[in-house]
Amino acid sequence: MKTPAYIDDIDKWTAGFKFNIDVRIRFSETDQFGHMNNTVPFVYFEEARIEFMKQLGLSLNKVKEPKVVPVVADLQCDFHRQLYFDDILKIFVKAEQIGNTSYDLHYLALTEEGETALTGRGRIVQVDSSTGKPVPLGDDFKHKLATESTACF
Repeated sequence: MKTPAYIDDIDKWTAGFKFNIDVRIRFSETDQFGHMNNTVPFVYFEEARIEFMKQLGLSLNKVKEPKVVPVVADLQCDFHRQLYFDDILKIFVKAEQIGNTSYDLHYLALTEEGETALTGRGRIVQVDSSTGKPVPLGDDFKHKLATESTACF
């Protein structure tokens, strides 16, 4: 596997993941050649991200300030193997970098055999929806992200 630029040490990076969800590739997520469509991993990353945030008690439906929302600023995916209908993936997510108003989440998708299928990362910015400007992350928010992301699977 060619290591993407956002991963310095693949073993250390992989060991940092704790949280994961399982997904099964649906027939509707494949193309005419039977491969998983290249847009689908972003849906899986979103699903894992939402469940990860819920586990941390940072669910969107519990936001105390409804005008402060998380916005995906960028998102990328690296494809390491072909995937097909009915394959089961374990999608891992962790916080990798936590800034003042934003944080990077990293993703790892493993096949049932434990082989790396996908890797990815994305920057999430906390934004005031009325102004469109970034809003500082609270200390509690930062602490929850940092604590969860130091455990290993």
